[in-house]
Amino acid sequence: MKTIKIAFTLIIATLAMSSCVEDKVYEGPNTIEAVSINPDAPTSFDDVVVTAKVSGLLSVTKAVLRYSVNDDFIEEINMAGNGNTFTATIPAQEDGDKVSYSVIITNEAGYTSTVEKDYTVGDKPSDYTKLVINEVYGAGEDKEKYLELYNNGDDPIKLKDVVIRKDEADNVWVGEDGEVIMGHGYFCIVGAKNVLGEGGSGPNPRPMTKGLSAKKNVLMEVYDPNGNLVTKFQRGIKGDEGWGNGPSYNGLPYTENKKTWSRCPNGTGQFMIADKSLGTKNPDTGAEDLTIVQ
Repeated sequence: MKTIKIAFTLIIATLAMSSCVEDKVYEGPNTIEAVSINPDAPTSFDDVVVTAKVSGLLSVTKAVLRYSVNDDFIEEINMAGNGNTFTATIPAQEDGDKVSYSVIITNEAGYTSTVEKDYTVGDKPSDYTKLVINEVYGAGEDKEKYLELYNNGDDPIKLKDVVIRKDEADNVWVGEDGEVIMGHGYFCIVGAKNVLGEGGSGPNPRPMTKGLSAKKNVLMEVYDPNGNLVTKFQRGIKGDEGWGNGPSYNGLPYTENKKTWSRCPNGTGQFMIADKSLGTKNPDTGAEDLTIVQ
């Protein structure tokens, strides 16, 4: 009987020790199974959402996203979520920037897990063939005159070094860094002769350095940064004395247009006389103006 008791005690002790060893196996770090970003090819217009998928028997007590831009430490962010999925957002960075980031998971036993990744911000090349002069208004005071650009494409167009010329001679506006037209968006240059105007749903940047006329012949041209003509608005033809005093076109005088010349339908149509629609969709149709060279 004594031998049986000793054997039973040894079995119980062995099981207890086995249980302790088994518990220790699971007292370790959780596994970060996957880390992804959205969008997966970030541009300078995108905030980037980082998502981490985690597995393990122990609960996660803290999830942190730490990131740097071009090797300069920026910020550490607490990731939102619970259970197995955690997210945080890295703000949009400049085109060409390298963003390095780490996801750090801490569980209830104090063990940490880390995954390090990086991405490079890369903008699509601007498609200037999608850029058009969409609306021209030359009546009223200089602060009321405007030229509206429109992006017929889906992707942003950067306006840096885009040049607007008047009457083949003067650069009346040159785009600067940070000036962009989003896909199917408007960019409204309000004001002429260096008089800044007000209004419009788009940006209201520096005015044009020269005026716009509602009762003379005029040529407004837009060139991409490589010097290629991409869109124009032309009323009448150039005369011996230049623009502004040229000969009649189609035998018609240049009467004052107190409305606008707008592409009807919006972005793609011919220029027609229409009501002002600064920064918004043009009407589908308007009144024909035979002094406009389409």
